[in-house]
Amino acid sequence: MLLCIDCGNTNTVFSVWDGRSFVCTLRTSTEHQRTADQYFVWFSTLLRHNGIEPDISEVIISSTVPRVVFNLRVFADRYFGTRPLVVGKPECKLPTAPRVDAGTQVGPDRLVNAAGAYERHGGELIVVDFGTATTFDVVAADGAYVGGVIAPGVNLSLEALHAAAAALPHVDITKPQAVIGTNTVACMQSGIFWGYVGLVREICTRIRAEYDRPMRVIGTGGLAPLFSTADVLFDSVEDDLTMHGLTVIHRYNKENP
Repeated sequence: MLLCIDCGNTNTVFSVWDGRSFVCTLRTSTEHQRTADQYFVWFSTLLRHNGIEPDISEVIISSTVPRVVFNLRVFADRYFGTRPLVVGKPECKLPTAPRVDAGTQVGPDRLVNAAGAYERHGGELIVVDFGTATTFDVVAADGAYVGGVIAPGVNLSLEALHAAAAALPHVDITKPQAVIGTNTVACMQSGIFWGYVGLVREICTRIRAEYDRPMRVIGTGGLAPLFSTADVLFDSVEDDLTMHGLTVIHRYNKENP
């Protein structure tokens, strides 16, 4: 079985792939101090709790936090006897190389999203990922990542409001009942929710105009289903897009050693 690990700035997700489907997905907070042994205790305990005994023989990692990669490498080697593929490293091949400015390092998560989206939907896509940052990834007709947009994440914006304005409380993001808020919390929720609806729509409109071709929009990340309830922002919403992309890249490397 294949263990896919997606390490983001806020959370790290572990998914076990049996070749047909993900049999288990676990999530933990991202902490660069966590050792390989701590990862294994957490991981194995939850697997046993779910009654799963996977025979993991291969590991692939995507990480936007470089400091955690070493311990994840040790985790894979010590407990599964395998050297993991790490997206973004020279030994990890991509189905199609990105076309960006020379010397630019593209975030591994964006490369993985592009690979996963292309495998499912073909090219000429905009992938909107609601993570710590809200990213827009443009996937060309041949599957190459060709650039995009990075905006502040939804929760990051909420935290900034709470931290910078003494009178504003911490609120959870939800779809407000009305645009015009009649209390502070409702005002903040409306501003964030409809503000990001406008942000997504406008950026996608401008990307389409600049790219000058019809493009489908794929939403992913934890808040994508929430924003899909507002207007027709996305042609598809997929919560497992990053993990699917990891299986695509892993398969490509197995078939092209």
